Amino acid sequence: MRGKRIGTGAAVAVGVLAIGGLALAPAAIAVAPETATINADCGIFGGGAATLTATQNGTAATLTLNSTAIKAPIALSKDSITSTLTLVKSTGGTRVFSGKVNPAMKVGDPVTVGPLPGTVASGDKLETYGGSLKMVVLGITITCTAKAPQSPGPFVFD
Repeated sequence: MRGKRIGTGAAVAVGVLAIGGLALAPAAIAVAPETATINADCGIFGGGAATLTATQNGTAATLTLNSTAIKAPIALSKDSITSTLTLVKSTGGTRVFSGKVNPAMKVGDPVTVGPLPGTVASGDKLETYGGSLKMVVLGITITCTAKAPQSPGPFVFD
């Protein structure tokens, strides 16, 4: 009988600790929407539809751009594109996400850059329209801009 009481007491203690741990766990931080689409113009390098995917962990955030409309003009090795994505804040100013992160791409492959790291503040509303994506490929700078506001709307960070 004593062993059963100890086992029950241990189970209750573990349950209380688990509940206490949940109460102390930080609140989930999220960006909404998680994805948005834009129609990008990259000048003589083409353009078209692109999808941006955002993530957030505290003040750290990342953005990844994928486009089946924008194609790799040459074969590119992994992490060979230096990218700077500038988004416009609804309150004025900008937030910059930059890095040298991309998968290897063959000629004609859809372009993907990111996840590009950046810093955000709680309440930031960021939009690609009015900003730009600059990609430096083998010393050539390709600048892409959104032709209209992103859909379904700006990224809002918690």
